[in-house]
Amino acid sequence: MGASRHPDKSAHSVPLQMARHGWRIIPVNPSADEIWGERCYPTLADVPVPVDLVNVFRPGEQAGAVVREAIAIGAPAVWLQVGIVSAEGRRLAAAAGIDYVEDECVAVVRAVNRLSAPSTANP
Repeated sequence: MGASRHPDKSAHSVPLQMARHGWRIIPVNPSADEIWGERCYPTLADVPVPVDLVNVFRPGEQAGAVVREAIAIGAPAVWLQVGIVSAEGRRLAAAAGIDYVEDECVAVVRAVNRLSAPSTANP
């Protein structure tokens, strides 16, 4: 959530790095039609397929609303990138029983653990 068209931003480079390692990334940004060659959606509710992980690049004060959207679409996990924390988001995720990570970079965790996407990640 919060994918960027601008290559100098982590909201562009981090998801792109994950895509290069086999994960399908579906960008969500109300101001873009396409990012990384993928159709972009204005909201999580507009994404027409199930979402396994909502990777958040929005300020912490917006994270609670993003977690609510993730819960509403049935996403089983929310990941807030480095520097993003939200007590409200953490509380909402716990109450909904979904996985929740904050203040960590998904691409760094992937690299440190040498992870690649499961073969089912790209239909």
